[in-house]
Amino acid sequence: MALTITSTYAGEFSGKYIAAALLSGSTIDNGGIEVMPNIKFKEVIQKVDTSGLIVDSSCDFTNVGSVTLTERIIQPEEFQVNLELCKTPFISNWGAQSMGYSAFDQLPPTFAEFLIAHVSAEVAQKTEQNIWNGANAVVGSFDGFVPLMTADAATIKVVAPAAVDAANVIAELGRIVDAIPSALYGKEDMYLYISQNIARAYVRALGGFAAAGVGANGVNNEGTQWWNNGALTFDGVKIFVAQGLPDDHAVAAQKSNLYFGTGLLNDMNLVKTLDMADLDGSQNVRVIMRFTAAVQYGISQDIVLYS
Repeated sequence: MALTITSTYAGEFSGKYIAAALLSGSTIDNGGIEVMPNIKFKEVIQKVDTSGLIVDSSCDFTNVGSVTLTERIIQPEEFQVNLELCKTPFISNWGAQSMGYSAFDQLPPTFAEFLIAHVSAEVAQKTEQNIWNGANAVVGSFDGFVPLMTADAATIKVVAPAAVDAANVIAELGRIVDAIPSALYGKEDMYLYISQNIARAYVRALGGFAAAGVGANGVNNEGTQWWNNGALTFDGVKIFVAQGLPDDHAVAAQKSNLYFGTGLLNDMNLVKTLDMADLDGSQNVRVIMRFTAAVQYGISQDIVLYS
């Protein structure tokens, strides 16, 4: 008798697989932004801003100051993965014994888990790109931070040159930091999110490969050897290398102002492996995944976009 590998993880039971797919991308996995994991449909992001609260003392109660409540909506979009592959290529080189001796060989459970993990890794990589530069008009994408901030007239814009390199990166990072509102500079969760090419240019500049004021041999005369994937800062602002940011792009913002939303316990979530031998007699296996995802930010005026 042939065994099948058909299995279904639906609703909250699919949470661990959906989490592996969505939350293992670089930005989220390294704690770069806030995660709202249990959005059923949509949720309101509320930010409170106060001003003029402190006045000179008196005997009377005088209502002074202002409280501004900013609301933005984050509504994760629905996505799916449909993948089909044939079991035959795996008979000779992947756990032949565990596949059994029937004509309708069972895909090894270990490979079934590997297959889900592989799909999850692909989803994580795509999600990382979507977080920063996704476009809703593109199939399989949601609007990322860069398109949202670009379309928002209230965000602070700094125009980038044709390209950032070791010769100009210090000056360009300085322009971004100078644009950060004074009330936010020095905040513990203020980050300078930069693309990979800006990060490489910065490391090379500090390694002495540009007129960066650190000498021909760089920091401690070590060239680029001074940096070993450790923490980077600029003018006291922590640097976060955002893998999904396109070249020559950067964002200065508080981590607490950037959100990724999904519904790990959502009833529509689904992770399923379906052995087609039971249905059409073929040697094919299908992998299905359904999930939700979106990004949003709170206060526009507290964000600097470099592009």
